[in-house]
Parts: sequence; C-alpha cells; structure tokens
Amino acid sequence: MKHELATEVMQQMLPYLDNAQLKQLRQVLEQTLFHYEVTGNIVKPEEDDSNELVMMFIAAKRIEGCSEKTLKYYQTTIDAMLSSLPKNVRHILTEDLRTYLTEYQSKNQSSRVTIDNIRRILSSFFSWLEDEDYIIKSPVRRIHKVKTASNIKETYSDEDLEKMRDNCKEIRDLAMIDMLASTGMRVGEMVLLNRNDIDFSERECVVFGKGDKERIVYFNARAKLHLKAYLDSRKDANPALFVTLRAPHERIQIGGIEHRLRNMGKRLNISKVHPHKFRRTLATMAIDKGMPIEQLQRLLGHQRIDTTLQYAMVKQSNVKIAHKKYIG
Repeated sequence: MKHELATEVMQQMLPYLDNAQLKQLRQVLEQTLFHYEVTGNIVKPEEDDSNELVMMFIAAKRIEGCSEKTLKYYQTTIDAMLSSLPKNVRHILTEDLRTYLTEYQSKNQSSRVTIDNIRRILSSFFSWLEDEDYIIKSPVRRIHKVKTASNIKETYSDEDLEKMRDNCKEIRDLAMIDMLASTGMRVGEMVLLNRNDIDFSERECVVFGKGDKERIVYFNARAKLHLKAYLDSRKDANPALFVTLRAPHERIQIGGIEHRLRNMGKRLNISKVHPHKFRRTLATMAIDKGMPIEQLQRLLGHQRIDTTLQYAMVKQSNVKIAHKKYIG
C-alpha cells in the first residue's frame, strides 16, 4: 500500500518536477511513510486511460513508418497484456510483466523467440510512455533479452535450385524462382512490382521495402531471359509483373506464391521450400564469395547490419580453407 501511495504521488508530480527532483521526492516519501501504517484503499483520481495511451502509441508508430501489419501485431500484443493485468498501464510493475510472460509461455507453450518478441514490443511501448512522461520509468528495463538458441537455418543447395528450375511446368513459376534467387528481394516486394518497374537494359528494378523505403535490386541474365519470355507469353493487360494463371489474371498474392512453392517442394522432396529461403540463400552465397557485408546490407534493404549477419551463414568448408590460408 505504501508503494502504491508513493507511486501515485510521483505520477501526479510528473509534469512539475525533473528526474533529479522526482528521485529526491521518492526518497522523502519512502523515509516518511516508513514510520506510518497506511490502511484503506487509495482512491485513484484519474480514470483508466490505458486504451487511449495504446492508441496514441500506435499512432506514433504509424507516423514513424511502421506497416499496418506491424501495427496490428503491436496492438494485439499490448492488448493481450492489458487484458491479463487488470490495472492502469501507468501502475504496471516489472514483477507484473515477469509474471505475465512466465504464465503466457506456460499456457501457450511458446518458444523463447516468441516470448522475446513480446518483451521487445512491450519494451517499445513502455519506453514510449517514459519518453512522453506518462510514467517515471519503463518496467521492462530490468527484463533482459531472452536468450534463444542460434539455430542454423537452411539454404537451398545449387542442386535444389536446378531441380526446381527443371521441374517448372509454367514459365511464370520459372521467372518467379529466378527473380527471387537472383535479387534476394522479399516476396512481399515482388508481388507489388509492375511490368514497367523492370529495367531490362540495366537488369534492375526499384522495390518498396519495409517502411515504404525504395531500393534498387539486380537480377541476372537467366532471370532476364525467363522474365522476358513470361511477359511475352501473356495476353492480359494487367500491369502487375506476376499474375494468376487463370482468368481474369489478377495480381498474384504472397499466399499464392507460398502455396505454389510448397507444393513444388513436396513433389521434388526438397525440405522447407519457402520464398524467404531464396533470400537467405543469396545472402549466404554472397558472403561466401566475399561480398562486403555493408554492400549486402544495402542489397537486402536492412536498416541494421546485425539483421544482415543473421541471414548470412559462412560455410564450414570456407572456414577451413581460410584457416589454412591465413593461419595454417
């Protein structure tokens, strides 16, 4: 009860005191209340404005350029937390969030990666509340990053890529595979491309990545030939680069590409065929062949170089060769 009373006073004084003065006020309150017994319920002067603060946070993230998919994930995660903690967001403590994360993991059998994603989103939310002076200090500060196992994610072998190319029954599928394999673009970026976005003379195109950021990606000669053959074979007037096989030939969606590739993988007995695996394969190949990580970062459209390093895995055989060259 004493802690809640002190916190309530601190919250009310936020607009009037700086951090040093607030720290001094907390010390005075703790020393003074130590000599008293506090009984009864504290009447909260303000209404619970948790939902309003969440909407303000989402609006701030929207202005920063987050996609609607990301914003929805943020809001769903924060709303789930608030539903489980029946108290004003201003009064949520570190212990509350630790208990919530522990119970969430136990109830849903969630992986450590999932729990850390939730922690990261809550950290962003409470840090924003702190920066905007709605709370004194983020309760997530003392909840450290969840350690996760560094699983080596698979890439396609050269043989896998050739098997997929050789077994494409549609020229469209062959063009899509070559575009994904040679550019390293995200599948979400590819489905947004139009025919007139392609510069065949320079073998490049401009894509819109996360946060609507433009970047140039490049495709190889094989992708150029197959893409031209596919476009020449089309009879529709849809401006989209890739369309469905059946009339009315609408722009193909991410789910359609994923389904097509998944079925191909099952048919050819290739493990985990997915559009994103082409991106990871290109990154690994580029690193193995000596491409500077800063250039690969730009090619993949990553803001942070740490993200690029997660995509690129150096093959053990190359490590052995390098050891012989530089050390052995």
